[in-house]
Amino acid sequence: MSRTLLEKCRFITSFALTNSSLHPLHVCRQACRFEVSIVMNSKTGLFVLLALWMAPLFGCAQSGFSFPKGTKQVEIPFEYINNFIILNVSFNGPLPLRFIFDTGAEHTILSKREISDFLQVRYDREFRVKGSDLKTELVAYLARNIRLQLLGKEIIAPAEDILVLKEDYFRFEEYAGIEVHGILAGHVFSRYLLKINYQRKVITLYERGSYNLPKEGFEPVPLELFRNKLYLNAPAQLRPDSTAPVKLLLDTGAGMPLMLFTNTHPLIQPSPNAIPTNIGMGLGGYLEGFVGRIPGLDLAMFVQKNVLTYFQSVDTSQELSYLNGRNGLIGNTILNRFQIVIDYHGSTLWLKPTKHYQEEFVYDRSGLNLIASGTNLNYFSVLNVLPGSPADEAGIHAGDRIMRIGWLAANLRTLADLQSILQKKPGKQVKIVIKRDGKIYKKRILLRDLI
Repeated sequence: MSRTLLEKCRFITSFALTNSSLHPLHVCRQACRFEVSIVMNSKTGLFVLLALWMAPLFGCAQSGFSFPKGTKQVEIPFEYINNFIILNVSFNGPLPLRFIFDTGAEHTILSKREISDFLQVRYDREFRVKGSDLKTELVAYLARNIRLQLLGKEIIAPAEDILVLKEDYFRFEEYAGIEVHGILAGHVFSRYLLKINYQRKVITLYERGSYNLPKEGFEPVPLELFRNKLYLNAPAQLRPDSTAPVKLLLDTGAGMPLMLFTNTHPLIQPSPNAIPTNIGMGLGGYLEGFVGRIPGLDLAMFVQKNVLTYFQSVDTSQELSYLNGRNGLIGNTILNRFQIVIDYHGSTLWLKPTKHYQEEFVYDRSGLNLIASGTNLNYFSVLNVLPGSPADEAGIHAGDRIMRIGWLAANLRTLADLQSILQKKPGKQVKIVIKRDGKIYKKRILLRDLI
């Protein structure tokens, strides 16, 4: 297994409404589907694809954020950690929470039920759904009229309907190494032009018509809006001599460059340089896949070359309308090479390249897959090791605890720090001290390209 860990929990099932006192406007007699895909990437960040096929339950459209009348634009600072965007949000009052900003999510989700219980949030109804093994039962709740506000800003969503998970199925902290409380769906800003500047770590919201995008050097890419999510079509060079159009979900919740579904197009197959990996870890076990590269992806006039790509097979035995005919997704490690502006109403993505837009896509060069735990998320252990990799050759095993990496104790670093060290140039020697069965061992890893 490669150092990449993608956790994918697919909850695809018909659900039963367990609350018998439902508001008549929201009663749904037809079978609905509840599908949540969670993909953790411990090397390039966290990808969370949330397709909640629950339109009959969310009877009214979510209102979204708004700022005071007369204000033309508002800047919202964010943290950019492990390749995803984190916003500080207050939830039903002054309680500060950290949410991933995710244009790939159809609805806002709170993953920590203890928070909503503490605030005595009333749950409108309960859903019981099956896990990826079709045996394990999962539970989620619908909470209505939740007041969200961006901290330090007069930007308020006065009455959002959100989903609350009974348990923290996401396990953000373990795989991403940071504290996160939920997911903020991108469409909550859809009434404005939404500009993301990854270098400045700022989201700017503009009143429509107040910002001249062509004058500022942005190039347009047409989008399709479906169920609060955005899709783009782009030519992908899947082989040196073969190009095909692909439909991609625009996903700021994805800490990877590109994922393609292998059985959605005859040319989408793992590349010759791909390595097999357990790309998914769900309640029903691991999901197999590959990580490799494709020669290129065209975004308007901007070509991305030798793109790091994850390949996953879609389960065609399930109902697939939630995919909306897409072939995969495009995530932050491509998007962060640009300043981007998202226009939901105009169905357009605007791109302006930064100085980083043609940089190499770097993949782990060690073969280690690490996870974080502990109060401060600075207790690091080896989840697994890629067979035949430098870490495997150095004698590092799954379950080993990382005590020191390089010259500094591991508990003084973050998970992102460790991953960055393990992506350094080929030929670099990395000294690692591990603890196994109470004994200390010193190891040396000679980094090399794996794909």
